[in-house]
Amino acid sequence: MGNASRPFRRIAYFLCLLSVLLLTEGKKPVKPKCPAWCTCTKDNALCENARSIPRSVPPDVISLSFVRSAFTKIPEGSFLLTPSLQLLLFTSNTFDVISDDAFMGLPHLEYLSIFFYRSLANNNLQTLPKDIFKGLDSLTNVDLRGNAFNCDCKLKWLVEWLGSTNATVEDIYCESPPEYKKRKINTLSPKEFDCIITEFEVYQSLPYQSLSVDTFSYMNDEHVVIAQPFTGKCIFLEWDHVEVMFRNYDNITGTSTVVCKPIVIESQLYVIVAQLFGGSHIYKRDIFANKFIKIQDIEILKIRKPNDIETFRIAEDWYFVVADSSKAGFTTVYKWNGNGFYSHQSLHAWYRDTDVEYLEISGKPHLILSSSSQRPVIYQWNKGTNEFVKRFDIQDMEDAYAVKHFKVKEDVYICLTRFIGDSKVMKWGGSAFLDLQRMPSRGSMVFQPLQISNYQYAILGSDYSFTQVYYWDAEKAKFVKFQELNIQAPRSFIHVSIDKRDFLFASSFKGTTLIYKHVIVDLSA
Repeated sequence: MGNASRPFRRIAYFLCLLSVLLLTEGKKPVKPKCPAWCTCTKDNALCENARSIPRSVPPDVISLSFVRSAFTKIPEGSFLLTPSLQLLLFTSNTFDVISDDAFMGLPHLEYLSIFFYRSLANNNLQTLPKDIFKGLDSLTNVDLRGNAFNCDCKLKWLVEWLGSTNATVEDIYCESPPEYKKRKINTLSPKEFDCIITEFEVYQSLPYQSLSVDTFSYMNDEHVVIAQPFTGKCIFLEWDHVEVMFRNYDNITGTSTVVCKPIVIESQLYVIVAQLFGGSHIYKRDIFANKFIKIQDIEILKIRKPNDIETFRIAEDWYFVVADSSKAGFTTVYKWNGNGFYSHQSLHAWYRDTDVEYLEISGKPHLILSSSSQRPVIYQWNKGTNEFVKRFDIQDMEDAYAVKHFKVKEDVYICLTRFIGDSKVMKWGGSAFLDLQRMPSRGSMVFQPLQISNYQYAILGSDYSFTQVYYWDAEKAKFVKFQELNIQAPRSFIHVSIDKRDFLFASSFKGTTLIYKHVIVDLSA
């Protein structure tokens, strides 16, 4: 339809057939009568000042028209009982609402026109309900001219529909936003609409303080272990698939626990438990006894005040390194020998290291040690001696409490945390890390980069204000402010992916441990 050579009668008639099929005593149908305010012929119906949309019409009506209707809303599924319609016309009507799926159930509809006041054509409409044309596969003409469309995510569906429909739609234009003003909507691509946003929502609260949080895969499932400094416990959590939440299933009890670091070697789970008092120890998960058993003590003369632990693998060998923050301790690398871990190399004697980070630069293993007494120091693995060798300091970054790394494609970046002063993002330039971005920080002890799906974040904690979440802007090649989180004295963040859900664990030294859900929102939905 829509061809000018066709009789006008097929353009001017619609929905007036308030016909309810009445059955006679002999169960024979009575032909529906035309309402008093309508003019009906065999195939067509023209209704003026109609009070509502009829719920049934004569089955042979194919053209329905409303003029100056008294109703202001076209509800969802208004024409499910008129599947034979080929033409639907509204003229001089005042509609406040056209619901989604208002015209569903009209497989033979060829021409739809909602014209004049508050309608599809010539009314300064800024948007249209999504899927207003859903199911109208036979539609041949739609007139949307004379509107001031706001080409935002709510109109993305129209761009997609224009690219797939066989109906004739005259050229229509964007009025806003400014970057799209006077752009022809018919030529826009859905790819031009950035309609996916993310956010972190509080999902679960754990009623205890915490320091380190770590995740590990074991026995075909994901687990979380949390260090509780005041109770001295390592708390182990698993995902409850029925209750859809995290629950505690075991713990290791110690004294003033600061780090609980899991490491799985040949399907066997070990946990390195670092304590401020009573020494640090290594535990093994006994699957037959279904509990943790202490198998080894860590030499107390070297590890006096542990502050961080990092595990890593070089070639076929497993290692862990403990950053010691005491004046008389040694940051020490330990190596697995098949039965336990033994001291492999001591680094940084008496330097009061607060953090250690393992990373690869140009395919070579490196360690970065942060210290309260000097600038961060970078060590590189030497294949000949199988030890780390000091390379250089990171310049202009005194008092860095911790350094954590991330990668964007092949580029290596680091986030450096400062308790006082600006925290930094730096990029590896081939021979040194170069300044990229500064973030104002006050009372910050964690600046953790995290990748969740295709989204790169960096989370800057604070003891005195809100935690700042930054999102990596690929076009600007830097972080931009994204969201604020209310966490008391955060110390670590970790991403946990389970059951097709993504979670952010946030430890708290002074409050409750919080679990956030990473939510993806489609603004065009």
